[in-house]
Amino acid sequence: MGAFIGSTISIVAGAASKVSSVSNPFREKRYWRSFRNRYPGVLKMFSKRNSFFAFLLSLLTFCFSTATSIPSSQRKTVYLSYSEAQPVLTALQEILPETLKNRTSDGLASAWPGWIRGRDAEIRARLALGDQDSLVNLLLFGTSYTKQPRVSPDEIARIAATGQGSGLRSDLSQVIQSRADDLIQGMDAPGNNERLAFARQLVVDKAFDPHAGRAKLKEFLLAGIVRVLNEQAGYAKALAAARMLGDPTEEFAERSTLYRARGLSSDTSILPNYAIEEALKAMQKRNVIPPGGIRRIAIVGPGLDFTDKQDGFDFYPQQTIQPFAVADSLLRLGLSQPQALQIATFDISPRVNYHLEKAKQRALRGTSYTVQLPRDLDVPWKPGVVSYWQHFGDQIGKPATPVAIPQNAGRLNVRAVRIYPRFISALDINDLNVVLQRPVLAANERFDLIVATNILIYYDVFEQSLAMLNIERMLRPGGILLSNNGLVELPFSRVRSLDYLTVVYSDRTDDGDHMIWYQRLPD
Repeated sequence: MGAFIGSTISIVAGAASKVSSVSNPFREKRYWRSFRNRYPGVLKMFSKRNSFFAFLLSLLTFCFSTATSIPSSQRKTVYLSYSEAQPVLTALQEILPETLKNRTSDGLASAWPGWIRGRDAEIRARLALGDQDSLVNLLLFGTSYTKQPRVSPDEIARIAATGQGSGLRSDLSQVIQSRADDLIQGMDAPGNNERLAFARQLVVDKAFDPHAGRAKLKEFLLAGIVRVLNEQAGYAKALAAARMLGDPTEEFAERSTLYRARGLSSDTSILPNYAIEEALKAMQKRNVIPPGGIRRIAIVGPGLDFTDKQDGFDFYPQQTIQPFAVADSLLRLGLSQPQALQIATFDISPRVNYHLEKAKQRALRGTSYTVQLPRDLDVPWKPGVVSYWQHFGDQIGKPATPVAIPQNAGRLNVRAVRIYPRFISALDINDLNVVLQRPVLAANERFDLIVATNILIYYDVFEQSLAMLNIERMLRPGGILLSNNGLVELPFSRVRSLDYLTVVYSDRTDDGDHMIWYQRLPD
């Protein structure tokens, strides 16, 4: 999952995981100081002697435990109990949700079951707005329903820079107006185009009739562009305010919760997976992960490539990438063995889970899964990214014939990889909200590696801290959490950052990720 409007909007506002001027936020402790500066009373009970990193260094004296395989099945899940959440509720009482503030311990204990189930429903409801964000991508960049050219990043930057606000609808370019007309026509008769069928259902759910009231429907579609640009302007303002404080880590702190009120988007791309492989290489070099040390993997928010977040390609079937990309990297680096590798996915999106389940059922019948890997030749990828793209899938599949490139898709090169059925049929697919829930795991079923990229950015510090409680209980001692979010490490947490790696994708501004690896300490 990730940002939804593409490279230009990342330039305008900056994605939460993007690289910035932070030189070394974790070693210098300034990231955590910026948190304490924002909320001065939150951590006053913890002395300097018990600082986060002193706590880390005093406990990192262990090695990896023996791993065993995980059966592939839908797991039982549980909500965080009040007793489990109580340390976070106490430490972060200044920033609790209003419904939980200023309550006694008995009052919090009484309110907690209702709050956590209600909040779970609220988080899941954010999927609908995220789907609308994907629809904006489809409108701006899709090529499957129109002969119009894709809206260029330069055009989006120009529109965003004008600050036209709510008057934008009538001022949008003729290309965008024509694309909206073509999208409405495509939704009217979607045929076998799964994206158009989804878009049609989305607008029907919004009480629009695709056969009538086209002017009203077009206004809704164009208003989505206005909303997205206004949101991104707000993100840019928040980041600018953080920069003015003069501490680069303050900007990184703001980025790490930037989308806390935004819709939950499922869009994904190949680039974060390159950053994951580079981080795994760095950990391997430091002997953080021994050869063959990863057997059980959890992918939180595997995502679905509805309309690629960078450029909006939609001329190939929807696909998920990350579960297979992580397996590919682990095998390439010798950190896993094919016969022992087990992958579980955790997502709250019914659409993502349904897609994965369908792929798994086909794989059980011997059918492979083909991934299309487009490369925009006008984007100056770094040599390492190009090499990763060229070798993607060589451990888990074989080259396949890519789909034809539409004339209006731009200057592209496309690779395709047919992933072997055994890597799909063994997927353990789960509906789970990692912020508030966790799977029920025996000690020998906990994960060696949890990957959560472009996920925790959608939550505030309080909910990220709840997620860390769940992740702690999902990791085995010595297990690794790999994320592109900077997360506040409360002193009682057994999940601690070890280091981070800055990975740059291209010569475009802010096009990269800070990949942080965290390790679960012994009980």
